[in-house]
Amino acid sequence: MGESKMVHSPLVTYASMLSLLTFCPPIVILLWYTMVHADGSISQTLSYLRQHGLQGFLNIWPMPTAIAWKIIVCYAAFEAALQLFLPGKRVEGPISPAGNRPIYKANGVAAYSVTLITYLSLWWFGIFNPSVVYDHLGEIFSALIFGSFVFCIFLYIKGHVAPSSTDSGSCGNLIIDFYWGMELYPRIGKNFDIKVFTNCRFGMMSWGVLPLTYCIKQYEENGRVADSMLVNTILMLVYVTKFFWWEDGYWNTMDIAHDRAGFYICWGCLVWVPSVYTSPGMYLVNHPVNLGVQLAIYILVAGILCIYINYDCDRQRQEFRRTNGKCLVWGKAPSKIQASYTTATGETKTSLLLTSGWWGLSRHFHYVPEILAAFFWTVPALFNHFLPYFYVVFLTILLFDRAKRDDDRCRSKYGKYWKLYCEKVPYRIVPGIY
Repeated sequence: MGESKMVHSPLVTYASMLSLLTFCPPIVILLWYTMVHADGSISQTLSYLRQHGLQGFLNIWPMPTAIAWKIIVCYAAFEAALQLFLPGKRVEGPISPAGNRPIYKANGVAAYSVTLITYLSLWWFGIFNPSVVYDHLGEIFSALIFGSFVFCIFLYIKGHVAPSSTDSGSCGNLIIDFYWGMELYPRIGKNFDIKVFTNCRFGMMSWGVLPLTYCIKQYEENGRVADSMLVNTILMLVYVTKFFWWEDGYWNTMDIAHDRAGFYICWGCLVWVPSVYTSPGMYLVNHPVNLGVQLAIYILVAGILCIYINYDCDRQRQEFRRTNGKCLVWGKAPSKIQASYTTATGETKTSLLLTSGWWGLSRHFHYVPEILAAFFWTVPALFNHFLPYFYVVFLTILLFDRAKRDDDRCRSKYGKYWKLYCEKVPYRIVPGIY
């Protein structure tokens, strides 16, 4: 059985699935509506809902339109084609619980470059105006909410009928199977990896495309792009560029190597990432803030520094693993713990746990610059409204929860070695505090 099956009790799964299904779609629509039509004011949206009740909410909810479906299908097909046909180096993923080693084609940077250049060229040469995407954003999110649900049903059926590897199987409970997923590495054919598509090429790529859309919309409305919008967009693009630069490292993380492809992760990447993660820019379209050159540069430098530290944390650990601990960390030999563990098949293996550099500060120190980076690309919106900070708050909760899940997983995997590791690196995320 996959580890997600053991970590989460049926009760937790039912509760989280019900809350995801019940609260997330309305949050996506309400977030969009408030940013675009209610001046970014939560109280304005709430008073509207108080007056008009459920019917008012149904009136807000845009139905998916033909143009929304057309935009989504063209975008998805374009990204799928890039994923399949662009050249890239062969990369091996980590060995799975069932002993499989997934093979990937690392062409993320190429796909990202082609996507952004194509998108800007379509606008520049007057072939397609990205403002259309902004104007139909509600319908697009609505279509994604329903379409992604159907896609997850397809994943569930595929897991039963035609699993791609032995890292699959049912736990005997339909809801848990649907929610946490049937397969760890579902593929279509031999080469098209579904999780790389949903998480990276659809979800993360949209995080690069939508901020550009918001910039272009603001430019077309006002004849100029405010410095606040520029700072927000540049920081987001730097972050997403960092992601694709490091994409083959992402394939070793919890999302890909441990969480199965089910509703929880795929619906989140297909719907939540495009809508929630880009929301500060969505707000700035109609609320251009003039920061002034000095403040804009301060925020930009602070944000880029955080993104760099976040990248350097991951790079340090990757380098440490690649060289089997025979590398320099901050100019000296790394301190480490050699931990042994037993696999599902009963083999004993060893792992090295890094306890110096960024990883000596706390066990998940890389989450600190990640949360701060999100704060810095949101802060250009200033503090008139709370809603632009929704993503920062959500990210903080998500990462604190992920750190706990990761700690629990490592504790059961490494046992006494993990205890030793925690004594050496006592803080979970924030050094000296938590």
